[in-house]
Amino acid sequence: MAARYKDQRLSQSASLGLFALAMFFFAFMVYPVLKVVVGAVSSEKGLTLSFFQSVFRNPLLRESIVNSFELSLTTTLVTLALSLPLSYALTRLNFAGKRWLSALVLVPMVMPPFVGAIGMKQVLARFGSVNLLLMELGVIDRPIGWLASGFGGVVVLQALHLYPIMYLNLCSALANIDPSLEDAARNLGAGGARRFRTVTLPLMMPGVFAGCSIVFIWAFTDLGTPLIFGYQNLVPIQIFNKISEGRVDPTGYALVVLVLVLTLLTFVLSKRLFSTGRYEMLTKGTVSGEGRRVGALRTAVLHLCIGFLLLAALLPHVSVVLRSVAGRWFMTVLPDEFTGEYFSRLMQHGLTASSIRNSVFYSSASAVIDVALGVGIAYMLARKKFAGRNLLDAMAMLPLALPGLVLAFGYVIAFSRSRLLDPFVNPVPLLIIAYSIRRLPFIVRAAYAGLQQVSPTFEEASYNLGAGWTYTLRRVTLPLISSNLIAGAVMCFAFAMLEVSASLVLALRQQFFPVTKTIYFLFNRIGDGPSMASALGVLGMALLVVCILVSAGLMGKKMGALFRM
Repeated sequence: MAARYKDQRLSQSASLGLFALAMFFFAFMVYPVLKVVVGAVSSEKGLTLSFFQSVFRNPLLRESIVNSFELSLTTTLVTLALSLPLSYALTRLNFAGKRWLSALVLVPMVMPPFVGAIGMKQVLARFGSVNLLLMELGVIDRPIGWLASGFGGVVVLQALHLYPIMYLNLCSALANIDPSLEDAARNLGAGGARRFRTVTLPLMMPGVFAGCSIVFIWAFTDLGTPLIFGYQNLVPIQIFNKISEGRVDPTGYALVVLVLVLTLLTFVLSKRLFSTGRYEMLTKGTVSGEGRRVGALRTAVLHLCIGFLLLAALLPHVSVVLRSVAGRWFMTVLPDEFTGEYFSRLMQHGLTASSIRNSVFYSSASAVIDVALGVGIAYMLARKKFAGRNLLDAMAMLPLALPGLVLAFGYVIAFSRSRLLDPFVNPVPLLIIAYSIRRLPFIVRAAYAGLQQVSPTFEEASYNLGAGWTYTLRRVTLPLISSNLIAGAVMCFAFAMLEVSASLVLALRQQFFPVTKTIYFLFNRIGDGPSMASALGVLGMALLVVCILVSAGLMGKKMGALFRM
């Protein structure tokens, strides 16, 4: 018992480590956000709200705010419409091929819509593949302007990328519902539609709102997809355009604060709405993994509907791959010629080669930082008892709720003109820190999941044999959770390689461009730029797939812990 008591107390070194963590969080999460907030409400005359008034008086900014709300709301509704029947079918019904379809519906998560938009512009163009195919089939007589405003293209890409997140939240909500409640409604004569509307859906509302909150905020703060589609009148685009003016234009501060307030209100609203309601079950939801068996006709209909969704969801991936190997693709449904020339050019082009090296370095360094911080945080949460433990857990998870655009803009404002961290001079330190903070929750949850499954008695035995804390951590604890740490580090590395917001905002000079900034730069280049951008996107997509497979192999069913708040 002495060893256990000793282990649960905060030693002097642990207290110093906790203080260092607090300083890190303050310097690179709290301080940049506070800097932006202060800049938005202060002037030479003192506190003021005039900058917010300027935002709403400016016709362009006012239109951008309205467009962003409309875009986010539309994306959320479309995503919910896709995910709700999908989650119900794959959770409550049993049919042939269900296991494979359950895995395939998550595939769109492997590529940011920012990359898929490049290929989709070719497919959805006025004389792109979709219009040409529909005209050949006689469905339409003239081309449809799918991308006339950019709004439709952004909504489609965002919905097809985000529906897996909504789907996972809805599946979790369904799994927690006690099936006996639905059985009781059935026994009282309620039909399937009425039973779903009056029993199932109300009990799912916490999961529905959680999924909608994530999708809404993500769509509202998405920067890359609207840039590729040229849909300029949105809040993230206006913030991006004001980065170079960040030192002198306070309306940029006000726009970022608007995004931050919207994010906080969304999550506070979700807590207020569903913390006071009664959603608990008399028994744990135990939905059978088999579900209700359906007949051959319904199975065929389910296969057709889910297959159509998968076809649409995988279309951006396929279009990017085709664009990267198309030697000639003009006025035809599929490319006339195929070539591997653009992949060979990537290594020969100075900018692409340097950006790959930069991204590997940034992502590797951020993964190392994440492992160091994540192990320390997870160890304190799992093994120590101290005041502020819940606050530490909340701070470690905060990056999941803090939009990358807000964090990146805060870095530009807070550290420009500083001696060591000025992003206009050398953005490398801030890029690495931004990548590490954005992915820190992954490694914290991975390490915490491992520590929960490792009995403290192993460490207590080491202490009783005279080993110190550092020796025990290095020789006992870390080897026992090594698979969790490797899986979390691989995920941190992979998602950092394809980070969009921080890369576009902070990398202001070509010599520091990471992969995603180079993809955007190449896309805007006349000639072979879009094809080379697609080839670079395919390499990033392949890397992410490999990393996810490695992490899934190491963590198995514990993989979901990486994404749990």
